[in-house]
Amino acid sequence: MYDWNKGFTLDFDLHSGHSKGAKSTTRLLSQMRGMYMDDAAFDKLAASDDPLVYEFYELGAPNHAGDVAAGTSIVYPGKVGKEYFMTKGHFHTIEDTAEAYYTLSGEGYMLTENKAGDWVAHPISAGQMVYVPKGYAHRSINTGNTPLVTFFAFRGDAGHDYGTIEQKGFRKLVIEEGGKPVIIDNPKWEEK
Repeated sequence: MYDWNKGFTLDFDLHSGHSKGAKSTTRLLSQMRGMYMDDAAFDKLAASDDPLVYEFYELGAPNHAGDVAAGTSIVYPGKVGKEYFMTKGHFHTIEDTAEAYYTLSGEGYMLTENKAGDWVAHPISAGQMVYVPKGYAHRSINTGNTPLVTFFAFRGDAGHDYGTIEQKGFRKLVIEEGGKPVIIDNPKWEEK
């Protein structure tokens, strides 16, 4: 589909976040069991309409260190209890990999943390870029009322480690309190 040796151009819709020709992967709420702190609110919402929480479009770069994997991520507005819709989050399989995210529309946070316990919640909105350093897990969180759309790029062979986050979670969560986002300790996080 793409000529990775000679290059290519790609049409991209800034409003929807869709990349023409890129493959979409979707994440329904039911696919995120254990990611949210309020299990009762999760079960109720997943059973009632199982909303689309996020999707991403990847270009499918070759798995080589010299190639750049890129695509877009769209986190839809919504909450599970008081906690905002978010991506699962991941480390890279090759931990010595950084990633860059450029926000195209919407607002929220890029929550990052490393295995030593350092964390940062970067506020993001249209026109802002976040650099996620090597060794940091990262998660996009939509705190607004419109889709949070980001463009991402990282080395082609980096891979994704979702399992660590699925087992442990992130140390921090972003919830709504008093009508605004607040960062709290994750009551489910455990050192494993």
